Amino acid sequence: MRDAIIIGAGVTGIYLLHRLKDLGLDATVLEAGDDLGGTWYWNRYPGARFDSESYSYGYSFSREIFDEWNWSEHFAGQPETLRYLNFVTDKLGIRDHMQFGCQVTAATFDDDNNCWRVEMADGRIETGRYLLGALGILSAPTLPRIDGIDTFEGEAFHTYYWPKDRDVELAGKRVAVIGTGATGVQAISEIAPKVGSLTVFQRRPNWCAPLHNARIDEAAQAQYKASHDEIFEKLSQTRGSFLHDVDPRSYHDVSEEERLALWEKLYGSPGFGVWLSNFAEVFLEPEVNAVYSEFIADKIRSRVNDPETAERLIPKDHGFGNQRVPLETRYYEAYNLDTVHLIDAMATPIERITKTGIKTSEEDFEFDLIIYATGFDSFTGSYDRIDIRGSGGQKLRDKWHDGPVTYLGLQAAGFPNLFMLAGPQSASASSNFPPSIEACVNWTVEMITHLKANNLERVEASPGAEEAWTDAIKAGYKGTMLARAKSWFTGYNSNVDGHDKLRHMMYLGGAPTYRATLADVAAKGYEGFELK
Repeated sequence: MRDAIIIGAGVTGIYLLHRLKDLGLDATVLEAGDDLGGTWYWNRYPGARFDSESYSYGYSFSREIFDEWNWSEHFAGQPETLRYLNFVTDKLGIRDHMQFGCQVTAATFDDDNNCWRVEMADGRIETGRYLLGALGILSAPTLPRIDGIDTFEGEAFHTYYWPKDRDVELAGKRVAVIGTGATGVQAISEIAPKVGSLTVFQRRPNWCAPLHNARIDEAAQAQYKASHDEIFEKLSQTRGSFLHDVDPRSYHDVSEEERLALWEKLYGSPGFGVWLSNFAEVFLEPEVNAVYSEFIADKIRSRVNDPETAERLIPKDHGFGNQRVPLETRYYEAYNLDTVHLIDAMATPIERITKTGIKTSEEDFEFDLIIYATGFDSFTGSYDRIDIRGSGGQKLRDKWHDGPVTYLGLQAAGFPNLFMLAGPQSASASSNFPPSIEACVNWTVEMITHLKANNLERVEASPGAEEAWTDAIKAGYKGTMLARAKSWFTGYNSNVDGHDKLRHMMYLGGAPTYRATLADVAAKGYEGFELK
């Protein structure tokens, strides 16, 4: 029996394995893909890149790794990010402890022996004292519920499964993209100038803002290397662990001229400043949010030539920043091309996929390629797809039927020795991912160290602590504009049964407060956990 089994070889699994191996524990990673990388292994679609600055997205735990790796862009694309994760893994010498092609199908807790039995699709079985989910929050892709999907005779796939072993021919092709979330926005921007024609099927538009990406020159590279401590100190202080923080002034205390000057500056700046460096009232007061949303709407109108198309690209059901903002590069300008067409899938819904294309309530379209940018069963989906059974045979997917319930976003009562890193109700999704991951991993590894040092074999969140934490998560959503938006932040997904209502998925108190809470729980002898 191993000390620990980790599911997932992405950003989380790599660091978690490193920490456990450093302690001398017998740990292994089970990864469904043919290689490491997690989301950066699977999402190979054109335009895939992250939206936090490269030097803030990388790991902070090793100054040597930080100094040796040179990011080429301020916001790196998927190929470079995947190379970085391979570089880190080889630098740490932990690749041999990863098992690839391991699709985990079931995990069952053995009450008699206080361990987990993990089954894989190919029949392999692993047992371990601790089961650690490094599954990712957006790793369970969903296809739309449209009749006839299997009948299309052309090429079709979800962006998550973009072919990795060949180039997808785009030149001259009639292409459809279904979905205009963050993935759709990136893919559309990249392929629009390359295809014969592009038809975009949109149900609800997103508020998007310019990424303003650029190459990193030698001078900037040297500056970042010298600023390692300052960069990560800044990340530790902001609510979202980004290099952007709320403007300290009040919206109500500045003149209209000053307000517009800030907004113009933010719109022209790289990264999430346009969202996170705003006045606090933009996030808290609907009237102020409406003013800023109209400012962004005017920017969209100025970039799209056709007024009717521009209006269709402006959200009417939520304000700017009420869900994570997709950052784009010439996305709106793509609709100025004669070869790009936007279909309002609410006004003229898709009725079915046909052998030759897509049939809406109004028209039949013929395509060579259909790209499904239809998102994910966020947070809980990757756990629901595994038959996880805790103490007494309780199923995790049943426990979470109406929404996740956890303690600290790390454990669920009734599921001893199961840790969910970056799981639901943690601070991972509401912040820059790697810094939050490092905090959760460090805390979990310290707990496991404590358990081993005290000859304890079992740890489980108490029902009372779980209830209190889940109530606090729900309270955090009350009164927020975020709770009104139908997005993966709030668990809405029309492609998944039962996900047509608000699900309380995230901790919204900010990364510093979350870390302080973790530290306080540990200082009180892991209050809220039952150690046996």
